[in-house]
Amino acid sequence: MADTESTLRPVRWRGLPRRRTLLRVTLVAVLLGLAAAVLQTPAGCPPGSSLTTTGSTTAPSARSGGTPELPAGTVGVPIRLAEPAALAVLRPGARVDLLVVPAGGSPDPSLLAPRALVLDVVGATGAVDGSSALYLALPPEQARRAVGLPEGSRFAVVVRG
Repeated sequence: MADTESTLRPVRWRGLPRRRTLLRVTLVAVLLGLAAAVLQTPAGCPPGSSLTTTGSTTAPSARSGGTPELPAGTVGVPIRLAEPAALAVLRPGARVDLLVVPAGGSPDPSLLAPRALVLDVVGATGAVDGSSALYLALPPEQARRAVGLPEGSRFAVVVRG
């Protein structure tokens, strides 16, 4: 027995692996490849797309999904409209005037942001749980004013041509 342990002869198969063994090895290889591909895909990135950077100094261009990039010098702000049904007519890339009626203030709306770029529309198909929002590209000063309004302020938009 000591002689067989000290030899360096290669291990030989007595025959080809069985069909089930080949199937198992192939299945494991495919699953490992799939797991590696999933782990290499960034979170929130649809398969087959590449990452894009936003910092363009030119006019906003459309990403592969059809949503415009954030123009230089602006920030993205989510806005909940007082009338969510208005979201049904909005599309990414549209320009809107953002109006606000502050809580406890006058009933007349004031213009908060003229010609704001619509980045995305979420929940336009009748979301009643409050998950609908309009994402706008606003200059930082207008974004601070929109976010700093008291709770209960109502927003509305006027679609521009």
